Amino acid sequence: MTKDKANWNELNEEERRVIIHKGTEYPGTGEYNKFKAEGTFVCRQCEAPLYDSTSKFDSGCGWPSFDDDISENVERVLDADGRRVEIVCKNCKGHLGHVFEGERFTAKNTRHCVNSVSIKFVPKN
Repeated sequence: MTKDKANWNELNEEERRVIIHKGTEYPGTGEYNKFKAEGTFVCRQCEAPLYDSTSKFDSGCGWPSFDDDISENVERVLDADGRRVEIVCKNCKGHLGHVFEGERFTAKNTRHCVNSVSIKFVPKN
């Protein structure tokens, strides 16, 4: 269940830098880069469900990669540079990362490159 704004999680300095100010964590440093478990990845700020663990794959890019999202909760926005497509939580507009297409990593031909600090993991029951 998604929290309303009054109940969003408080963010630490690094989380604010990435989620609010559209920063990027250093490649290979995020807690979910090589992480494998069954469950759901939710927005760290508002807890909207964003990615199922079945869509996670190792792209070798240094950030968690997903080839599918929970579409009603992930929004695509043209990045300020005009070349990349930013992905944000549709509920709170928190920065998640960027989406790339045409790289042929998976059959879906899509890679959501997500900052670990933008998400948190909820294990399957």
